Amino acid sequence: MAPTEPTRTTAPTPSRCTTEQAGTRNATQRTLDRVAAFFTLLLERPVSLYAAAVLRIGYGLLYLVFLLREFPHRDQIWGPGSPWTPALARQLFDQTGWASLLTLSDSRAYFELCYAVAVVTSALFMLGWRTRVVSVLFAVVVASFHARAIFMTDGGDNLILLMAVYLGFTACGRRWSLDARRARLRSATGPEARLPLTTGGASRRHLRDARLSVVTVLHNCGMFVIAAQVCFLYGSAGLYKVQGGTWGNGTALHYALNLHLFQPWPALSDMVDEHQVLLTAACYLTVLLQVAFPFVLFGRLKYPVLVMMLTMHVGIAVLLGLPLFSAAMIVADAVFLPDRFYRSLGLLWRRAVQRTEVSGRGASPRPEAGLLPTQPGPVG
Repeated sequence: MAPTEPTRTTAPTPSRCTTEQAGTRNATQRTLDRVAAFFTLLLERPVSLYAAAVLRIGYGLLYLVFLLREFPHRDQIWGPGSPWTPALARQLFDQTGWASLLTLSDSRAYFELCYAVAVVTSALFMLGWRTRVVSVLFAVVVASFHARAIFMTDGGDNLILLMAVYLGFTACGRRWSLDARRARLRSATGPEARLPLTTGGASRRHLRDARLSVVTVLHNCGMFVIAAQVCFLYGSAGLYKVQGGTWGNGTALHYALNLHLFQPWPALSDMVDEHQVLLTAACYLTVLLQVAFPFVLFGRLKYPVLVMMLTMHVGIAVLLGLPLFSAAMIVADAVFLPDRFYRSLGLLWRRAVQRTEVSGRGASPRPEAGLLPTQPGPVG
C-alpha cells in the first residue's frame, strides 16, 4: 500500500474583496481626516492675517488716492453737476436694485459732506482704526460712490467694491494697524484681568470664546472667498480671450496700443508697437497665465507666475493708462503670499529703520577705561 503524502497546509491569503474593502476604508479615513483638519483650521486659527492687512492698507490707500485725484472733478463725476444726474441714477436703481447715499439729497452741501466722510473713512480704514466698524463704513462708501456714477470710472473700482465687501467680514485689523498697536500696548501694560470663576464670569467667558470662534470663521471664509474671486477673475478673463480672434492670432495688443483712448503716451505706444513678435508672444503668454493661474497656486510655480502677473499689470498701467485697475489687481494678488513672507518683510523693514537711525546718530562714543556708563538703580 503506497504511503499517503502529508497534507500541505498554507497560510490563508486575504481575498481580493477584503483588500479592496481595506483600501476603500483607508481612502475614506484619509478623506475624513482631511475634512476634519479643514474644519479645525476653519474654526480655531485665523489664516493669512498679514495678507488681510495688506489688502486693507492697499485698498484703503487706493481709494483715498482715487478720491484725492478726482477732487477737482468730483462734481462732474458724482455731484449734482454730473451729466449722469441723480434722477438718472435713481431710474437705474429702480432697475438694478442698487442704492447710494449720494442720491438721498441733491444739495451741494450734502455732497461735499459725503465726500469729506469718504476721504476720512478711506484714511482710517487704511490705518486700521476701529477696523471692525470702519470696514463696514468703507464698504458703504465705496458702494455709494460706485453706484452713483457706474459709467464714469475705468473699472478698477469694480474690484475695489468687491474686496471692500469681503474685507468687512475679515479680521483685517489684527496686523499692521492702529488697533494692533493699541492691543500690543494694552498687553504690555499688564496682563488682562481674568474673569472670576463664578456663574456670571463663566457665562461671559463662554460668550467671549463664542465671539472669537465666529470672528475666526467669518475671517477665514472671507479670505477664501477673496482668493476664489481672484481665481475666477483670471480664469474667466483667460477663457474670454481664448474665444476672441485677435487674441488667437496675437494681434490684440497691437489694436489696444493703437486706440487713442488708451494712449497716455503715444510715443511710447508707437515704440512698443514696432516689436510685433514680442507683442504676439505677450498675447499668448497673457492668455496662458490667466487660464493656468487657478491651477498653479498650490505649487512652486505660484511665485514666478505672480511676478509675471505683476509685470503684466504694471505694463497695463503704463501703456494703457489704467493705474487704478492695475493697482487693484496687484493688491488682490497679495492674498496668495504666505504670512512668513510678510513677516520677513517686516523684519527687513525694522532692520533698515534701525540701521538708518544708527547711521543718523553716528557711532556712539566708547566709554573710557575704568569708567562705566551710568545706569538707573536703587538709591542708598
